[in-house]
Amino acid sequence: MDLIDKIPVKISFQSTECKVELVRILAPRTVEALVGALPFNSKAFLWKEEIYFETPVTMGPEKSRSTVQTGDVAYWPPGKAFCIFYGKSQPYSPVNVIGRVVTDLDALKKVRQGEWVKVSLL
Repeated sequence: MDLIDKIPVKISFQSTECKVELVRILAPRTVEALVGALPFNSKAFLWKEEIYFETPVTMGPEKSRSTVQTGDVAYWPPGKAFCIFYGKSQPYSPVNVIGRVVTDLDALKKVRQGEWVKVSLL
C-alpha cells in the first residue's frame, strides 16, 4: 500500500448511507487496523453534530488532534469509536483523524441514536 492511498469505505445506517475516504498518511496504523477489521457492524450514537460507533479495533493516540473540520472522520481511542463530524461539533477529547466524508453531509442528519450501522469496503 502506498502512503498516500485513499481507501473508499461505505457506511450504511438504517436511515441513510455515506461514503468516506480513509487516508492512510493521516494515521497509518489506525487506518490499517480499521481496514483490516472490515466489514463490521455497530450501533450509532449521537453527540452534538457527530455520529460515533464502537469498532472492533483498539488503538492508542496517533497524530491525535483536539479540533476537526466539518466532514472529517476520526477514531476516538478512549471509546474505540469511529466518529463522523457532520456539523460544527468538536471532539470530546483528542481523536486520530483518519479521513473525510465524500458524500452529502446533510443526509447524516437523518441518523438516529441506536440505529444499526455497517462499515464495509466500497
